Amino acid sequence: MDKIVIIGGNNLSGEVVVSGSKNAALPIMAAVLLASGEYELDNVPELNDITSMSKLLEVIGAEVKFSQHRLNIKTTECDTFEAPYDLVKKMRASIYVLGPLVGRFGYAKVSLPGGCAWGPRPINLHLEGLKRLGVDISLEEGYIIARSKKLKGNVIEFDITTVGGTANIMMAAVLAKGNTVIENAAKEPEIVTLANFLIKMSAKINGAGTDRIEIEGVNELYSVNDTIIPDRIEAATFIASAAITKGKITIKKSNPEHLNFIILKFEEAGIKFNIKDSDIVVDTPDKLKPVNITTNPYPGFPTDMQAQWTALMSVTPGMSVVKDTIYYDRFSHVPELKRLGADIKVENNSAIIKGVSELKGASVMSTDLRASASLIIAGLAAKGRTDVLRVYHIDRGYERIEEKLKKLGAQIWREKT
Repeated sequence: MDKIVIIGGNNLSGEVVVSGSKNAALPIMAAVLLASGEYELDNVPELNDITSMSKLLEVIGAEVKFSQHRLNIKTTECDTFEAPYDLVKKMRASIYVLGPLVGRFGYAKVSLPGGCAWGPRPINLHLEGLKRLGVDISLEEGYIIARSKKLKGNVIEFDITTVGGTANIMMAAVLAKGNTVIENAAKEPEIVTLANFLIKMSAKINGAGTDRIEIEGVNELYSVNDTIIPDRIEAATFIASAAITKGKITIKKSNPEHLNFIILKFEEAGIKFNIKDSDIVVDTPDKLKPVNITTNPYPGFPTDMQAQWTALMSVTPGMSVVKDTIYYDRFSHVPELKRLGADIKVENNSAIIKGVSELKGASVMSTDLRASASLIIAGLAAKGRTDVLRVYHIDRGYERIEEKLKKLGAQIWREKT
């Protein structure tokens, strides 16, 4: 098992290139199951989650080749409609194969998902939506069994906005008979890019990026090639890294439009931006201002940046409050930040932060993907040595983050524990 070691205190500077989006790539990788053929996906990040999804596709019968951020998938021989526990337990995104399998083949057996250790993230919204399309759902020995002779379009209104649920229903509905309407749909860029991929496959979808998505079912889809969008959370994590070290960096090959609200909050804290096309120049003053944030579905402040923002506010003079309305218990990073000297108190679904003058290095434990990022960010500013343990979490969502930060001037490396 690896750990990441950081000697804090260096101001970041230079250029960093954003990788492709994991959260966009994973549902698209599942969507290839909707049509027999050969696919080529470019700008795919080299991450553990991509490897896990590739292995899952191979179990189903696809041929997968991955080299230099290019993923080639052949789905002509898919004949096993099961996603086994041994693979699904590694990441919750495995649930994305449910919609495509039942949509194309009329049957799916998918283990209940695993992934990060924090918090319940129920999939009942996925299942209730599929039932509305005519899918018979049963739970047997830890597996979801989905059966349908022919999906039929329907109106599906989510009580709570769900990215995964929206993606799964959209992928199932494109081959359903008739029209499907998804109300209170997720509006994230990852949903838009999935819809665009399906449209390239000859699906008929309108309204992606709004809270109402309309789908007209078609009889057949076709294999296509595509390029994965930049990872907006990785880009925002580098902004936070520059901010906490009082650095100036250029983030390249990003999509600034996907970061509008995030950038707005960083600007409130005093950080300056110069944006040109896909490049974002981040310039941090000597003093930052405390800023409260409340996480919300896109286009609001993302829950996936909550931990990183908490780390930044922990060394910003004054009081700030970070409230997570998406996942109430997503604060496992707080006890670890306190080991570095942060002054944070958690009440219900809020972290109340009193900025301290400095953090001091210590050994800390990663508990999930974004918590790992927050600890690395804090370590960049902490005095002395910080050892971030259990970094297999970070390898699920950040492509060689220590190498990218090292190129920006951080004193950081990876060691075996």
